[in-house]
Amino acid sequence: MSKVAIMTDSNSGITQKEAKELGICVLPMPFYFDGQLYYEDIDLTQEEFYVKLQESKEITTSMPLVGDLIDQWEALLKEYDEVVYIPMSSGLSSSCETAYMLSQDYDGKVQVVNNQRISVTMKLSVFDAMRLAREGRTAAEIKQILEDTKFDSTIYIMVDTLEYLKKGGRLTPAVAAIGTLLKIKPVLQIRGEKLDTFAKARTVKQGKQIMMDAIAADMENVLHDPTGEHTVISMAHTANEDEALRFREEALARWPGREIFVDPLSLSVSCHIGPGALAITCTKMLEE
Repeated sequence: MSKVAIMTDSNSGITQKEAKELGICVLPMPFYFDGQLYYEDIDLTQEEFYVKLQESKEITTSMPLVGDLIDQWEALLKEYDEVVYIPMSSGLSSSCETAYMLSQDYDGKVQVVNNQRISVTMKLSVFDAMRLAREGRTAAEIKQILEDTKFDSTIYIMVDTLEYLKKGGRLTPAVAAIGTLLKIKPVLQIRGEKLDTFAKARTVKQGKQIMMDAIAADMENVLHDPTGEHTVISMAHTANEDEALRFREEALARWPGREIFVDPLSLSVSCHIGPGALAITCTKMLEE
C-alpha cells in the first residue's frame, strides 16, 4: 500500500501545533507588512496580525515561496511514497496553479488538489484527505475525490467594515463611503472559486439571519440534504470570537444536537475584509 503524506497551507486554519498532532504538514503563508516578511503562525500570530493590519501602511499577501514548497515536498518524499497537497482556492490566489505546474516534475508522486476551498471548509478537505489516505487510497484517487466534491460547500461572511474591501480594490471609494455612512454590512459568499457579494444587512442581527437562511437554502437546494444530517456546519471570524460564539448558540438553536466548531478566519482572507467579520459555512460530508 502506498504511503501518502497530506500537506496543506496555513489558509486551512490548521496551526503548526495541530499539524504536528495530526501528523500532517502545514506550509505557512507569507505576508509583507511595509516590506517586511512574516510567516503565519511562525513569527506572526493572529493577535500580531491584527495589530499590524491597523498600523501598517502597506500590506501584501504572497503565495508560498517556490523554494519553500519544493523543499517541503522533497523532505516528505524521503519518508512517504506520495504527497497530496491541498492549497487555498485557485480563485483566491495563484499559488494553486503554480504548485500544479511545479508538481509536473514529480511523475505523479505529488498531487495538487484544486477543490477551491479556504479556511474551515479547506480544513474539512484536509481531514477527508487524511481519512482517505488511512483507507489506502492513492494520492491520485484522493485528488480526484476532493475535486469531484468541490462545490459541496459554501461560506457566507458578514463584513464589519468596508475599509479593507476598499483598500483591496473590491469596492470603489464612493460605494465604500456610502456604505459606511449607512452602516451597511455586506454579506459575501464563497462557493467554488469566486468571492461575491451576496446580500446587504443593516444590522448584525439581520446579517446573521440572512446567513443562516442562506445555509438552510443551500443544504436543501445545493447539498440535497434538507435536514442537515449529512452536512457539517462550521463558523469562522476575524478577531471577533465572542460574537462568533454567540452566533454559534443561535445556530445550535436552529440546528440542535450538532457539533459546530469555531475557528479564526484564514489571514489571507482577513487582510481583505478586516477585523469584526463573522462567517458560517456548510459542507456536505464525504460519503463513506
